[in-house]
Amino acid sequence: MYNFIQKFHSGWAYLALLLLVIAVFNSFSGWFSKREFTSKDKKIALFALIATHLQLVIGFILYFVSPKGLDSLGSIEDSALRLTALEHPLLNILAIVLITIGWSRHKKAIASDLKFKSIFVFYMLGLVLILVRIPWQAWFSI
Repeated sequence: MYNFIQKFHSGWAYLALLLLVIAVFNSFSGWFSKREFTSKDKKIALFALIATHLQLVIGFILYFVSPKGLDSLGSIEDSALRLTALEHPLLNILAIVLITIGWSRHKKAIASDLKFKSIFVFYMLGLVLILVRIPWQAWFSI
């Protein structure tokens, strides 16, 4: 079961990152082209939000069934274990919180430029945090 969850978490990450990148580019182009915020723009941002939240849930499940999760917190000196046990989960939680803040702020905004700006800024910050703490060596070795 652990191997399935790990592969699913890694595979779903591609989709979540793709949707997040699309949402960032869409909000950037909408913000700077001064176009109206439409239901298509809302759906793009919502799908990215849902994909990242689902990735977080899968990550929590993986964290608690993984031998690299809680048991490896005692070996913080090992940088690979520290990455998977501490840095990756914490920064990704922070990234999802930022993405959620961006979604919430866009809903409260009235003007289209503010909606696009909220999504762009917070989704971009979340994307950067996610990309910084992906365990690239483990991801490409699967």
